Amino acid sequence: MFAALRRPRVLLWAAAGVATLGFLIALESAARRYGLPGPITNLASEVVLAPHSGPLLYAGLALTMVVLTWRQRFIALGTAIGIDCVFFLVRWALDADMNFGNGALWVLLGCAVVALTRRTGQERVLLLKGAGLGMLLVAGHKTGDTWLLITSKTRPSVLDPYVATADHALGNPSWLAGRLVEATDPVGFHILYWVYGQLPLAAAVFALYQLRHVAVERRFPGHHLVRTFLVIGLLGPGIYMLFPVVGPIFAYGADGGHWAVADVWPNTPPPLTAPHPIPFDEITPRNCMPSLHTAWATAIFLHSRKGSRALRYLGAFWLTATLTATLGFGYHYGVDLIAGVVFTLTIDAAMRAFDRGWDRSAVLLVAYGTTVFGLLLASYRYLPTEMARHPWFYGPLLLLAMASVIRGYMRTTRARDAGPAPALQPEPQPELV
Repeated sequence: MFAALRRPRVLLWAAAGVATLGFLIALESAARRYGLPGPITNLASEVVLAPHSGPLLYAGLALTMVVLTWRQRFIALGTAIGIDCVFFLVRWALDADMNFGNGALWVLLGCAVVALTRRTGQERVLLLKGAGLGMLLVAGHKTGDTWLLITSKTRPSVLDPYVATADHALGNPSWLAGRLVEATDPVGFHILYWVYGQLPLAAAVFALYQLRHVAVERRFPGHHLVRTFLVIGLLGPGIYMLFPVVGPIFAYGADGGHWAVADVWPNTPPPLTAPHPIPFDEITPRNCMPSLHTAWATAIFLHSRKGSRALRYLGAFWLTATLTATLGFGYHYGVDLIAGVVFTLTIDAAMRAFDRGWDRSAVLLVAYGTTVFGLLLASYRYLPTEMARHPWFYGPLLLLAMASVIRGYMRTTRARDAGPAPALQPEPQPELV
């Protein structure tokens, strides 16, 4: 046992587990300070109470099932559906809130218990990784909800006037997309709303494709979508705290109520005035900069490139629809999307380097992407008026900065993918139970 604990990879996973648990406890404590349940309480309550998102729980179960055989998958799915049917009947008899997903959570937790009590060696590690992957997807969603609460409570002022002013350099794309969505209502609105709301489910579908060979090869690939997704969700909310922005529909639209600067979205572009921080309510999340919906959709697009033709088309559609929805619903400014793309490419490049090794090209790409991202945020904060006054210079410059990171990412990843794959370390043989 102690020899196993000395292995670097085991120590790394143990450290990551302890850090994740500490992070969840800290968020739970912060939420309790504001009189609301945190991610641990929300997740624990869904063992019995009606879940907020049944599809998310089943998506987590689907990720866990990549380590199971087909027979075990049918048993796990059948057990989850059976448990949900029992909960459904009890809730129907008690006239309680009707929803599904408890069965998926029960089976997820059951897989972890089976791994600890009924498996040994590599089989235990593999099943624990599968259960952990599914739980991380679910817990990440709960953690994000708590982060959004903290941003609204701890950042009384927002920087929307700065971002809206900088967005003049791009021609106020949120206002244009907003009118486009209004013109295609109800069909366009409902399609985009569904795409925007089902991002976790889409991520699970693409991740399942990437992980489809895990049950046969008895190992996870070194780099896959879920890892990039989780790191984006971990780092993104920290930027929210540094750059709090609520979005056009709140700061310049009817949804902002009396807190809004004006009710002009999406019909009239915001006036070009000297920007300044504005106070806002303690309910609306400050979750615009960068656009994590754009970041996650970009990650899906990147990881769909090596899939089938249908999957590549679906990845391109999801990215296009997500970009349109984030702008057309008034949730983001155009400059948010540029920051989100750069943010994702930098993180995914780092995740690839973590798998294949940190050579000179990987270090330079991550350093360059980080620098560009920092310069974007600084320009939005300190040069918005200049950007608005000279749109024909700063607009193309913003797009060129994003394009340069895209080009660097493509060149680096293509060169590394064309090279020899990293040597796989032999896995220990599973012990017989």
